[in-house]
Amino acid sequence: METAGYTTLTRQTGLMREMQIIANNIANAATTGFRQEGLVFSEYVRRTADDASVSMAQGNVRSLSSLQGPLNHTGGPLDMAIEGDGFFLIETPAGERLTRAGSFSLSAAGDLVTGDGFRLLDAGGAPVFVPPDASDLGLSSDGTLSSDGRPLAQIGLVRPAEGAVLLREDGVMFRAEGGFDPEPNARILQGFIEGSNVDPIGQIARMVEVQRAYEMGQSFLDSENERVMNALDSLTR
Repeated sequence: METAGYTTLTRQTGLMREMQIIANNIANAATTGFRQEGLVFSEYVRRTADDASVSMAQGNVRSLSSLQGPLNHTGGPLDMAIEGDGFFLIETPAGERLTRAGSFSLSAAGDLVTGDGFRLLDAGGAPVFVPPDASDLGLSSDGTLSSDGRPLAQIGLVRPAEGAVLLREDGVMFRAEGGFDPEPNARILQGFIEGSNVDPIGQIARMVEVQRAYEMGQSFLDSENERVMNALDSLTR
């Protein structure tokens, strides 16, 4: 295959990857705490033997939207939404993970857990425990959980450390490659959950653009293949 074909194939691969990301965003437009992703394309330039250069596109870097999702009122005492930056810290079998999904419930042991059963951690990294006799649960904006005015725990909010990379592990859970630090500036709202920050209309429009770009690339590859086959046919006659 000639250079033009390889260059187009790298572009097609990136466009296909972006299409998968867009489809996942649209599928999670109603998922609590979901963060929209995008794909960053980079250009790879290499000098060839005849002192010319060839440029190829690569789409390997994912970008995560930090826009605030809509805050939906539920009235549930264990529903929490973060206003501002930051993530809840949860404990999983694979280690500590970050999430914006704040729909929690009580486990049989009295711990606050996610829908998957992972325990919510406080500012010190310990599980948030609610005593069996606790009633009238209240939550202040700094994350202090109380029962009848008696403090029980302070829910921890964290942010990726400077230079750290957030890697999505499932729809709403992330791993911070490089560690995380406390987030002092965000607020926690009780009785709310944060909706997905996906822009469905914008994502559908981008899907159409990517599809058209992919079709143009495929048309070029088909034309190149036909040209090569015609040349080979002429040489073998």
